[in-house]
Amino acid sequence: MNTRKFCFLLFTVSLLVCAKPTLAELRLPAIFSHNMVLQQGMAVPVWGWADDGDTVTVTFRNQKVSTKVKDGKWMLKLRSLKAGGPDTLTVSTKTETVQFTNVMVGEVWICSGQSNMEWPLNRTENAEAAIAAAKNPNLRLFTVRKTKATAPTNDVVGTWVECTPETAASFSAVGYYFGRDLQAARGVPVGLIHSSWGGSPAEVWMSEQALRANPRYKTEILDGYAQAYREYEEALAKWQQSDKSTRQPGPPRWRPTELYNGMIAPLIPFAIKGVIWYQGESNAERAEQYRSLFADLIRNWRRDWGQGDFTFLCVQLAPYKAIKDEPGESSWAELREAQLLATKILPKVGMVVITDVGDEKDIHPRKKEPVGARLALAARGIAYGERIVYSGPVFKEMKVRGNKAILRFEHVGSGLEARDGNLKGFAICGPDRKFVWANAKIVSKDTVEVSSPEVQQPVAVRFGWADYPVVNLWNKEGLPATPFRTDDFPLTTAGKK
Repeated sequence: MNTRKFCFLLFTVSLLVCAKPTLAELRLPAIFSHNMVLQQGMAVPVWGWADDGDTVTVTFRNQKVSTKVKDGKWMLKLRSLKAGGPDTLTVSTKTETVQFTNVMVGEVWICSGQSNMEWPLNRTENAEAAIAAAKNPNLRLFTVRKTKATAPTNDVVGTWVECTPETAASFSAVGYYFGRDLQAARGVPVGLIHSSWGGSPAEVWMSEQALRANPRYKTEILDGYAQAYREYEEALAKWQQSDKSTRQPGPPRWRPTELYNGMIAPLIPFAIKGVIWYQGESNAERAEQYRSLFADLIRNWRRDWGQGDFTFLCVQLAPYKAIKDEPGESSWAELREAQLLATKILPKVGMVVITDVGDEKDIHPRKKEPVGARLALAARGIAYGERIVYSGPVFKEMKVRGNKAILRFEHVGSGLEARDGNLKGFAICGPDRKFVWANAKIVSKDTVEVSSPEVQQPVAVRFGWADYPVVNLWNKEGLPATPFRTDDFPLTTAGKK
């Protein structure tokens, strides 16, 4: 045997002799890290990966819980925890140990949606002062890296950090202000998990199972995307065979389910208290569909998380686009109505109104502090049961007396009020369904009287029914009334797209 062959044989034998079974590394998803917040008052799932057959033990405070690894995965639950910290969470097998330090227990909230949720603190009104005052070791932040996926993934990229001027500056402004106010009010640590993407429509934040369960979504959303993608492939093939003097066609921007798969599914079942949600602009031209789609998104998340009906709080769309001189139709108004509908048909769903912070020319209003503050109020009222006024006035019922429409409201607090002069934003119509601006006045703590000399037989009233509503009805606690309509007239063509 020559020297070259002998060396090769010796090398091969040495590999076989030295080879050992590869052990799976003890590992947890990124949502478990130093500085994290665990949810108080409920069982807390802890999970990850390790070698089959190993026993994994989690130690936290006075608890020590173990489980066996099966198919490379493991999960166990810590019993209900009390707020406080910092503490250390230890995860171990016979051969490995992972420790997470500076762990707090308190309230955990998901912050999700599109660009107005993503909008960072350093690009908002009064940003410099807010950032300078942002140091708070009892507020923790986690930002999920943007990830699209065609199937549910099992991990995200990100890490928990303490809230400091440096970490808060690039964090979601709405999320920060919400967390800041909630932490101050509740007096316990608060953890915020920010997972949003500008421009995203609601259907990309839903699972394929949820979309397929509704024949309408299957046809309009899933099949619609598949058809659009086929058309893109055909257009691309033609372009490649052409002289390429025209612009190369691009694929549809959003694939249904892709952000749920990449940015929500991997977080489940991390224990949470609730969700704040700022989204809808990208669905405004399909407002009628959103009436069911938004509610089904909430059901989807609640079902998959397996925590029951956790609190889900949304931000109603801000005023945007040109102010109109006369009453008219509005897809944005219809989308706001769809958001309001979810609060009426599902438990523990709240909505905050921001008709006072819009911008005619910018879809991203810079006033984010009132948005976060109102979300914190809603959380205190709905999630924590505090006896506070947490919502602005909401239309309850209408009665007609002669040529006047009498409207009653709920969530009026200590009473209705008009800010800056006479009430604005009310329109009224008769049997002809032609809306005209109306005269409106507050006649009691919870009642507004609406009329017009042009309408002798009132049939319906609308309030703030516009892309950019100009309105001034509030309650005395400083929360604006939600736009509404009393009619059920057919939706506009724009709203059906």
